[in-house]
Amino acid sequence: MPDLSTLEQLNTLGEGLLPGLIGIRFTHAERGLLRSEFTVRPELLAPNTFLHAASIVALADTTCGYGTRMLLPEGANGFTTIELKSNHLSTAREGLVTCEARAVHAGRTTQVWDAEVRSDQGKVMALFRCTQAVLYPKG
Repeated sequence: MPDLSTLEQLNTLGEGLLPGLIGIRFTHAERGLLRSEFTVRPELLAPNTFLHAASIVALADTTCGYGTRMLLPEGANGFTTIELKSNHLSTAREGLVTCEARAVHAGRTTQVWDAEVRSDQGKVMALFRCTQAVLYPKG
């Protein structure tokens, strides 16, 4: 698994994949705390011209997922999301959307992460929580 100890490595990991297509950029990374952002653009909107909820979930889930990778225990070879929940409190039509994700629990078999997604005015747009199952090689 590639090293994810620098912002450059985090930002390169999603190139050509969903995080890159959405335009997610990481702005801060330390063990247990990551910050990311994207700029709202027409492709990320729903037909009602507001930011699509899936765009917000993708930002939060990606940020938590990259954080999970940074905290994998010795011997683990990956993880998978087993549950996620988001409460959407507001939306946006333009501007910068930011996410801050924090580890709540980083155990040998599961991790739990919380994230807040905010508009560029600082208004909370979504509260997000996910649970990750830590994976180990078979045998």
